[in-house]
Amino acid sequence: MSRHFDEAKGLCESPDPETGNYMFGHSMMRIKDPETSLDFYTRVLGMRLVRRFDFPEMKFTLYFLAMVPDDNDIPEDAGKRATWAFSHKAMLELTHNWGTEDDDNVSYHSGNEEPQGFGHLGFTVPDVYKACERLEKLGIEFVKKVDAGKMQGIAFVKDPDGYWVEILQADMAEKRGKDWGLAS
Repeated sequence: MSRHFDEAKGLCESPDPETGNYMFGHSMMRIKDPETSLDFYTRVLGMRLVRRFDFPEMKFTLYFLAMVPDDNDIPEDAGKRATWAFSHKAMLELTHNWGTEDDDNVSYHSGNEEPQGFGHLGFTVPDVYKACERLEKLGIEFVKKVDAGKMQGIAFVKDPDGYWVEILQADMAEKRGKDWGLAS
Protein backbone atom coordinates (compact mmCIF):
# COMPACT_ATOMS: atom_id res chain seq x y z
CA MET A 1 0.00 0.00 0.00
CA SER A 2 1.30 3.44 -0.88
CA ARG A 3 1.94 6.09 1.77
CA HIS A 4 0.58 8.65 -0.74
CA PHE A 5 -3.07 9.39 -1.46
CA ASP A 6 -2.65 9.76 -5.23
CA GLU A 7 -0.26 8.39 -7.81
CA ALA A 8 2.48 10.28 -9.66
CA LYS A 9 5.88 9.32 -11.05
CA GLY A 10 8.79 10.19 -8.80
CA LEU A 11 7.06 9.66 -5.45
CA CYS A 12 9.25 8.20 -2.71
CA GLU A 13 7.62 5.35 -0.81
CA SER A 14 10.40 5.05 1.78
CA PRO A 15 11.43 8.51 2.97
CA ASP A 16 14.57 8.87 5.03
CA PRO A 17 13.52 8.46 8.70
CA GLU A 18 15.60 11.57 9.48
CA THR A 19 12.90 13.65 7.70
CA GLY A 20 10.14 12.40 10.01
CA ASN A 21 10.09 15.60 12.07
CA TYR A 22 10.66 18.04 9.20
CA MET A 23 7.98 20.67 8.62
CA PHE A 24 7.32 23.09 5.79
CA GLY A 25 7.52 26.40 7.62
CA HIS A 26 7.59 29.42 5.35
CA SER A 27 7.97 30.89 1.88
CA MET A 28 9.93 34.06 1.16
CA MET A 29 9.07 36.77 -1.34
CA ARG A 30 10.90 40.03 -1.98
CA ILE A 31 8.89 43.22 -1.63
CA LYS A 32 9.56 46.72 -2.93
CA ASP A 33 7.72 48.81 -0.32
CA PRO A 34 7.00 47.29 3.10
CA GLU A 35 4.30 49.84 3.92
CA THR A 36 2.10 48.84 0.97
CA SER A 37 2.85 45.11 1.24
CA LEU A 38 2.24 44.97 4.99
CA ASP A 39 -1.04 46.84 4.51
CA PHE A 40 -2.13 44.32 1.87
CA TYR A 41 -1.25 41.22 3.86
CA THR A 42 -2.51 42.51 7.25
CA ARG A 43 -5.53 44.68 6.40
CA VAL A 44 -6.71 43.04 3.20
CA LEU A 45 -5.92 39.38 3.96
CA GLY A 46 -5.92 39.45 7.77
CA MET A 47 -2.41 38.16 8.46
CA ARG A 48 -0.50 39.13 11.62
CA LEU A 49 3.08 40.36 11.80
CA VAL A 50 4.62 37.85 14.19
CA ARG A 51 8.29 38.82 14.03
CA ARG A 52 10.47 41.43 12.35
CA PHE A 53 14.21 41.09 11.89
CA ASP A 54 16.30 44.13 10.90
CA PHE A 55 19.80 43.67 9.49
CA PRO A 56 21.27 47.21 9.32
CA GLU A 57 24.75 46.08 8.28
CA MET A 58 23.28 44.26 5.26
CA LYS A 59 20.45 46.78 4.75
CA PHE A 60 17.44 44.51 4.72
CA THR A 61 14.45 43.61 6.90
CA LEU A 62 12.50 40.36 7.18
CA TYR A 63 8.82 40.37 8.12
CA PHE A 64 7.27 37.06 9.21
CA LEU A 65 3.47 36.97 8.90
CA ALA A 66 0.93 34.26 9.68
CA MET A 67 -2.77 33.63 10.02
CA VAL A 68 -3.06 33.60 13.81
CA PRO A 69 -6.56 33.51 15.26
CA ASP A 70 -5.51 33.66 18.93
CA ASP A 71 -2.90 36.14 20.24
CA ASN A 72 -2.47 34.05 23.38
CA ASP A 73 -0.47 31.54 21.36
CA ILE A 74 2.24 34.07 20.49
CA PRO A 75 4.96 34.61 23.12
CA GLU A 76 5.75 38.18 24.22
CA ASP A 77 9.49 37.51 24.56
CA ALA A 78 11.28 38.39 21.28
CA GLY A 79 13.49 35.27 21.32
CA LYS A 80 10.63 32.91 22.10
CA ARG A 81 8.50 34.67 19.46
CA ALA A 82 11.26 34.03 16.90
CA THR A 83 11.24 30.34 17.83
CA TRP A 84 7.43 30.32 17.57
CA ALA A 85 7.62 31.94 14.11
CA PHE A 86 10.14 29.39 12.85
CA SER A 87 8.09 26.47 14.18
CA HIS A 88 4.70 27.70 12.94
CA LYS A 89 3.29 26.21 9.72
CA ALA A 90 2.64 28.35 6.65
CA MET A 91 4.52 31.53 7.53
CA LEU A 92 5.04 34.20 4.89
CA GLU A 93 8.44 35.88 4.94
CA LEU A 94 8.52 39.24 3.19
CA THR A 95 12.04 40.48 2.49
CA HIS A 96 12.66 44.19 2.00
CA ASN A 97 16.02 45.35 0.68
CA TRP A 98 16.33 48.91 1.93
CA GLY A 99 15.97 51.64 -0.69
CA THR A 100 13.94 49.61 -3.20
CA GLU A 101 10.80 51.61 -2.32
CA ASP A 102 12.45 54.71 -3.84
CA ASP A 103 13.96 53.00 -6.91
CA ASP A 104 11.73 53.15 -10.00
CA ASN A 105 13.86 50.45 -11.65
CA VAL A 106 13.03 47.82 -9.02
CA SER A 107 10.24 45.36 -9.71
CA TYR A 108 9.86 41.66 -9.03
CA HIS A 109 8.88 38.85 -11.36
CA SER A 110 5.63 37.20 -10.30
CA GLY A 111 6.60 33.91 -11.93
CA ASN A 112 3.49 33.93 -14.10
CA GLU A 113 5.06 35.69 -17.06
CA GLU A 114 7.79 34.13 -19.21
CA PRO A 115 9.93 32.53 -18.03
CA GLN A 116 7.39 30.98 -15.72
CA GLY A 117 8.41 29.85 -12.26
CA PHE A 118 6.80 30.66 -8.91
CA GLY A 119 3.02 30.81 -9.35
CA HIS A 120 1.02 32.06 -6.36
CA LEU A 121 0.16 31.99 -2.69
CA GLY A 122 -3.18 30.45 -1.69
CA PHE A 123 -5.60 31.75 0.93
CA THR A 124 -8.61 29.71 2.01
CA VAL A 125 -11.74 31.66 2.93
CA PRO A 126 -15.13 30.49 4.28
CA ASP A 127 -17.05 32.00 1.34
CA VAL A 128 -15.12 32.78 -1.83
CA TYR A 129 -17.93 34.93 -3.26
CA LYS A 130 -18.20 37.15 -0.17
CA ALA A 131 -14.41 37.44 0.04
CA CYS A 132 -14.19 38.48 -3.61
CA GLU A 133 -16.96 41.07 -3.16
CA ARG A 134 -14.94 42.57 -0.31
CA LEU A 135 -11.69 42.51 -2.30
CA GLU A 136 -13.42 44.24 -5.21
CA LYS A 137 -14.79 46.95 -2.88
CA LEU A 138 -11.26 47.47 -1.54
CA GLY A 139 -10.02 48.08 -5.09
CA ILE A 140 -7.79 45.02 -5.24
CA GLU A 141 -6.68 44.09 -8.77
CA PHE A 142 -8.05 40.77 -9.99
CA VAL A 143 -6.13 38.49 -12.34
CA LYS A 144 -9.15 36.17 -12.53
CA LYS A 145 -12.58 36.81 -11.04
CA VAL A 146 -14.27 34.01 -9.12
CA ASP A 147 -16.45 32.66 -11.94
CA ALA A 148 -14.37 33.72 -14.95
CA GLY A 149 -12.72 31.15 -17.17
CA LYS A 150 -13.00 27.38 -17.09
CA MET A 151 -12.19 26.84 -13.41
CA GLN A 152 -15.01 28.54 -11.58
CA GLY A 153 -15.31 29.13 -7.85
CA ILE A 154 -11.72 30.32 -7.53
CA ALA A 155 -10.16 33.78 -7.92
CA PHE A 156 -6.72 35.30 -8.25
CA VAL A 157 -5.72 38.82 -7.16
CA LYS A 158 -2.42 40.69 -7.26
CA ASP A 159 -0.49 41.93 -4.26
CA PRO A 160 1.35 45.29 -4.45
CA ASP A 161 4.41 43.65 -6.06
CA GLY A 162 2.37 41.81 -8.68
CA TYR A 163 2.54 38.39 -7.00
CA TRP A 164 -0.61 36.36 -7.54
CA VAL A 165 -2.76 35.37 -4.56
CA GLU A 166 -5.35 32.63 -4.99
CA ILE A 167 -8.60 33.01 -3.08
CA LEU A 168 -10.44 29.71 -2.65
CA GLN A 169 -13.05 27.99 -0.56
CA ALA A 170 -11.95 24.68 0.96
CA ASP A 171 -15.02 22.70 -0.13
CA MET A 172 -15.23 24.14 -3.65
CA ALA A 173 -13.50 21.16 -5.31
CA GLU A 174 -15.94 18.82 -3.60
CA LYS A 175 -18.90 20.99 -4.68
CA ARG A 176 -17.70 21.37 -8.28
CA GLY A 177 -16.62 17.74 -8.75
CA LYS A 178 -15.58 17.00 -12.32
CA ASP A 179 -15.09 20.72 -13.07
CA TRP A 180 -12.18 20.58 -10.62
CA GLY A 181 -10.67 17.35 -11.91
CA LEU A 182 -12.36 14.99 -9.46
CA ALA A 183 -13.49 11.65 -10.78
CA SER A 184 -17.24 11.13 -10.63
